[in-house]
Amino acid sequence: MEQAGKRTRHNRTITVDFQNEATYFQLLGDGKAFVECVMAFLLSLGFQLAHKAMCRGGGCLTRHSHYVRVRLGGLTIWRIQCTTCRAVFTVLPHFVLRYRQMRPEVARDALLATHGGLSLELCAVLYHISPMALYRLVCAFGHHSLVTVLTRCGLPLPVYFLADEKHSRCLAEKVYLPTIVSGRVIWHLGYTEAASAAAFTQSYRAFQQAALQQEPSYRVRGILTDGFDSTTSSMRMLFPGARLGTCLRHAINKLPGTLVALASPVRMALRSQVPHPVVPGTPAQGLAGVCVGATAPPLCRPRGTQRRGSQRSARTALAPREEGGLVYGPYRPADASDEHAFGSGA
Repeated sequence: MEQAGKRTRHNRTITVDFQNEATYFQLLGDGKAFVECVMAFLLSLGFQLAHKAMCRGGGCLTRHSHYVRVRLGGLTIWRIQCTTCRAVFTVLPHFVLRYRQMRPEVARDALLATHGGLSLELCAVLYHISPMALYRLVCAFGHHSLVTVLTRCGLPLPVYFLADEKHSRCLAEKVYLPTIVSGRVIWHLGYTEAASAAAFTQSYRAFQQAALQQEPSYRVRGILTDGFDSTTSSMRMLFPGARLGTCLRHAINKLPGTLVALASPVRMALRSQVPHPVVPGTPAQGLAGVCVGATAPPLCRPRGTQRRGSQRSARTALAPREEGGLVYGPYRPADASDEHAFGSGA
């Protein structure tokens, strides 16, 4: 006979801010005050305690049991129970991390040091923790949605953002990391092995669903991309009302190819609208040779070798109107005079 499946146990944990550790230890000795403090904290957050389908809520809680965490120095942790649906909650004080032995301030400083570039080994030495414990803490953040975490930190959902895909490698295979960035904040970081529009749409849809859960009326107004077809197609499918554009860097990179693709009459029309430098006194027909040649003449011509005791070698004679190398037409006025004679050693 097959054994009946075990009933799923729902782990319900409440992290309560007791302001300081002294208040928490003082409330441990007064059960009524402890439950009232927990209820006041939950109501201040606007939570409605409806624990199960048949529970009507109402805030009827009582102390259930307690246990001691030996690795936290014998800290007592209390559980409370709903008198209606019998749901049990574990109450964690704010200075204790769930499933972690390190204190919150130690975890915060270690994560900041890791983000700053220090290795796990150096961070473990600095903050007197295990490297594996810090590694598991970093991995734990991957189980949470970035949208949920950032909105809980008070950041508004972005109405303008940059959608990009990072190309990376996992072992020998090429993978793609679809990202959504607004300013210096990463709102989405996905992973896919395919570069198709369907794969990118599935990855970006996770951001859309998480954003709509936080704000049902959320709408995106503008999106910048690098022009990658899969990214552009997925953005059009998920956010049809948003305006799509190309970021400045990729727009500049693609500009030469776009200009080459234009027809010659169009390029000539655009060229006629670009202002050219004009030298006073130069006839209009003299400007016809502006930037015609493939290469510009050198600005400085080489001089002959100069030996001690000898005069400078004469400069190579220039053709008429050749003095102006960049713009055809500039020439030396006839009434100009030199302070020193040409070719003199003065």
